Amino acid sequence: MSGVYIIPLDTHCQSTEFRVISPSGRFIRAGRCQTTITDLTELLTAVRRPRHVVFEEGPLADWLLRNLQAHADEIIICDPRRNALIAKESDKDDPIDAEKLGQLYRGGYIRRVHHADTFERVVFKQLVALYHDRVRNRTRLVNRILAQLRQHGVFVKQAALEPAHRRQTVARLPAHKTLRALVQLLLAELDLATSDLLSLRRMLVRRSRRLEPIRRFVELPGIHWVRAATFFAYVDTPWRFPSKSALWKYLGIGLERRHSGSGPQVVRVPAAVKVCRPLKNMILSAAQTAINQGDNPFADQNRRWLDEGLTPRNARRNVARGQASVLWGLWKSGDVYRPERVGVATVAGYDLNPS
Repeated sequence: MSGVYIIPLDTHCQSTEFRVISPSGRFIRAGRCQTTITDLTELLTAVRRPRHVVFEEGPLADWLLRNLQAHADEIIICDPRRNALIAKESDKDDPIDAEKLGQLYRGGYIRRVHHADTFERVVFKQLVALYHDRVRNRTRLVNRILAQLRQHGVFVKQAALEPAHRRQTVARLPAHKTLRALVQLLLAELDLATSDLLSLRRMLVRRSRRLEPIRRFVELPGIHWVRAATFFAYVDTPWRFPSKSALWKYLGIGLERRHSGSGPQVVRVPAAVKVCRPLKNMILSAAQTAINQGDNPFADQNRRWLDEGLTPRNARRNVARGQASVLWGLWKSGDVYRPERVGVATVAGYDLNPS
């Protein structure tokens, strides 16, 4: 940090606590300003260059990044969970948080959070995230309705909630006006959620077709428009990962190793809080789809791993690693999917070996 002025910010909707740290580590200014681009710009431009701005990931992070990056030599958005683990001791309030954040950055203890470079990418990621949120919401409604029916002895599957079978399903309930009205309200809510989900899906597919990498991604077995868009939106750029193992850990399908003293080495999948859950769900589902489809290199690999004694769960995870490696390699190289290269190490500039 030689010669760099550090400006840590603790941002909230109404106000922002700030500190200015000199290259020698001395606090030369502290205070509070309104959380507006005008006030924050005035704060930054009053500090001598080079100046680095650091704040934690949150709802305001992307907006601040896009509007302040022209006024700083570097903007760093960091992981608040990691900061909390490191700096839990002593008192806590907003000025103290800003001070600690500056010292953590100066000491090199923060973990950066990746943000898309363009506004279009940000909006596309929000579209993908909203689609997955609506999928979860519809699933929640289906489960709630099925549970409501089970409370009155009606044991059916999801297909019984389709409009074609709905009247027969409701007729199996006790002849109680209020009860049937409650179920009808839940079914109406399910119809609305389904309609919203279909509209979002059409919008997502339409926008995905315009993006050249996604059009190449959908050639892979098990990968279609929503899964390809999810990979594209959350990874954002293949160059953020130095290796395929780093990509796998972000997707939640890699392994982390722990060892201390003379004890055994423990190898395990990273905890859920350390990975991108939408990507983990997507790539494992894609692996299962490719396995079920058969007649493709990934299904062949799965059969080979099962024959070698791997459990179905570990074999599927290996398939997911292979798919992630292919997607990552295609994105980096600009190449198209070639089935004969699956499982071959480092062909045409990308590594496809999932081991």
